[in-house]
Amino acid sequence: MKVTRIALGVAMAATMFACNNQPKTAATGTTAGETTTEAPKEGIVYVNSDSLLANYDYFKDVRTRLQGKSKKAEQDLQSKAGAFQKEVAQYQQAAAGMSAEQRAATEQRLSQKQQQLAALNQNAGNELASEEGEEMKKIYDKVESYLKDHSKENGYKMVLTYSRGNSAILYSDSTLDITSAVVKGLNEQYKKEKDQPKEEAKKK
Repeated sequence: MKVTRIALGVAMAATMFACNNQPKTAATGTTAGETTTEAPKEGIVYVNSDSLLANYDYFKDVRTRLQGKSKKAEQDLQSKAGAFQKEVAQYQQAAAGMSAEQRAATEQRLSQKQQQLAALNQNAGNELASEEGEEMKKIYDKVESYLKDHSKENGYKMVLTYSRGNSAILYSDSTLDITSAVVKGLNEQYKKEKDQPKEEAKKK
């Protein structure tokens, strides 16, 4: 009977974990997030998505929470897989003294357990991937909503997104980079959202 060790194969989206460092932008040669107080005459600006996610507090909180859930799920599955492996080892030691009927029944039971572990692994991965997708949608919705208001206030006609190694922008003037201002505004907005329940609790 062939038995394989079950391990959690949950892969979070690359954007969730690959943006810890603030990169230099190929487009400008300057650190992502640098801005100027002078509004661009063209009305076109851009945001470095790598830098934005790396510095957006809401994104960082989501990432930390999902990493914690992923780690716990992996530990739970590894614990169950370890117990299963012990059962298999015990069976292999005792198999010689069993009747053909006993061996068949034991192997069927172990096979069912292995299938259950595989299903748990798959379900855990799907659940985390689904939650990650929902959270990323919330993040993009928050950023989009903020950019609409920010653009109206500053007279921007278009806000482009730049991501190192994955962008249609080959060159742009660093004065068009509004990442720093956007991150600051988003973090201030998020802080108010986090503080609101505390303020409401005080009033009660």
